Amino acid sequence: MGKLEYSKLKKVSREDFQRIPELAINPLGDRIINAFFPEGEDQVNFRGFMRTLAHFRPIEDNEKNKDQNGPEPLNSRSNKLHFAFRLYDLDKDDKISRDELLQVLRMMVGVNISDEQLGSIADRTIQEADQDGDSAISFTEFVKVLEKVDVEQKMSIRFLH
Repeated sequence: MGKLEYSKLKKVSREDFQRIPELAINPLGDRIINAFFPEGEDQVNFRGFMRTLAHFRPIEDNEKNKDQNGPEPLNSRSNKLHFAFRLYDLDKDDKISRDELLQVLRMMVGVNISDEQLGSIADRTIQEADQDGDSAISFTEFVKVLEKVDVEQKMSIRFLH
């Protein structure tokens, strides 16, 4: 957020996020911004801001062997995957439907690809991921598709390095 004063960080608005150039040009910027705000809220306090931002903290080597009985950190692989899943699950029904996938694909590619091509991509994606035959992607199926993807690295932001 660049040079926001501490006093302004007591509450952050959607407009504050929209002024961040990297989010403004990101096709999923609005979806990422929405993740910071509780349902129906237009401002987030510092604690809520940091709680969401914590999902993007890199996982350090010394964290991988921590106590398995303790609470799962927000930056764990599982929590990073939940965060990513929620970017696609627009209606929050715990499934990514073909229509939701199409909407997100449209956000990502704009008008560069025809609706027919996007539909074909969505159909193939669901066909490959859908294991229970309900024509949607559940969180379990989402995790399975991404099992070989280095989510810990791809969903990390290094702030002080």
